[in-house]
Amino acid sequence: MSTSLLYHAFGIRGYDYQRTSYEEGTVVFTIRQKRSELRCSECGTREVQRRGHVTRELQHVPIGGKPVFVELDVARVHCPKCDHIRQVQVPLADSQRSYTRAFARYVLELRQSMTLTDVAHHLGVSDWMVRDIEKRMLQRKFSRPKLRHLKQIAIDEISIGKGHRYVTVVLDLDSGAIVHVGDGKGGDALKPFWRRLKASRARIEAVATDMSPAYIQAVIENLSNAALVFDRFHVVKLFNDRLSDFRRQLYREAADGLAKDVLKGTRWLLLMNPENLNEERNEKKRLELALSLNQPLATAYYLKEDLRQFWQQPSRTAALQFLKDWCSRARASGIRFLQKFANTLEGHRSGLLAWYAYPISTGPLEGVNNKIKTLKRQAYGFRDQDYFRLKLYALHKTKHALVG
Repeated sequence: MSTSLLYHAFGIRGYDYQRTSYEEGTVVFTIRQKRSELRCSECGTREVQRRGHVTRELQHVPIGGKPVFVELDVARVHCPKCDHIRQVQVPLADSQRSYTRAFARYVLELRQSMTLTDVAHHLGVSDWMVRDIEKRMLQRKFSRPKLRHLKQIAIDEISIGKGHRYVTVVLDLDSGAIVHVGDGKGGDALKPFWRRLKASRARIEAVATDMSPAYIQAVIENLSNAALVFDRFHVVKLFNDRLSDFRRQLYREAADGLAKDVLKGTRWLLLMNPENLNEERNEKKRLELALSLNQPLATAYYLKEDLRQFWQQPSRTAALQFLKDWCSRARASGIRFLQKFANTLEGHRSGLLAWYAYPISTGPLEGVNNKIKTLKRQAYGFRDQDYFRLKLYALHKTKHALVG
């Protein structure tokens, strides 16, 4: 092996090749830094005097299945200008790291198609080393997402584990990137984001969120000029939850067994869109039978289906008229949960109608949530929360698939 091969094959420059040794199944290249390359690590002057050395062994890119290490003497030099004795910099490795930069790049390439544990097993290193390499890269690229370009954002909470563990996520709807991850849910989780947003001088045009009072108050206080858009998904979900509770109430109040048998097992039939009902399983007939035997349930169901038309009106004026008519019919039904839901919609009218100026929603966050689930399955959970947070910031640049 020659110094030229050391440069062209391994990318190591400024060093002379000394020897190769084979120790317990590993390959060790011993190299020596050229005298002309010695310089002060602080001021960069070459006018230095050697004052001993420290031997370092760095893990390098493997050859075949053999681990490779690079052994070198890191010189300690005295700098007349600084009047200090320091170790010279090692250009092929970062300080306080036991691997070369080429090895770190190789690990990151493997992480694109392998799990963290698989990469560690393949290279014969610890999980901690692989995680440290990836975490340093993520900190360098994603630790401080830029906010200056933000125009339209979505805010929602996402469950990250058992025991009601949540994080509040702010998503850039233009790029699909997560720009903030706050601990817990509610307005307090967004306080660091508001401080950074104010410093960035970004001009937010619209914010999509659910009808949570905490999020509404936070947006009004910090983005008074932005349009607040209530998410279609959460509005429909809220109605479906109320409809499910109403079905359970009717089931408990049913006097005869036939009514109970008809209502039993119809929850998903009530929540599904009519076009998705499976005729081969007689789902449509079962739903029609349940509605024919229970007039209040039929009224609630048809109002649910009619509510979907709110987001399909030709204009904001038509949508306003539709909303008024729907709320009037809900109040006239005499069904308590429909009357309360009509009041809820009336109280959030401006946010609902804002959709016609900014047709945005938190729907993309559902895709983010699915990616997070895959991410957690790959890693079997995350103990390092800082690492997990950085992985979320990089989620829009990552393609996740279960491996194995």
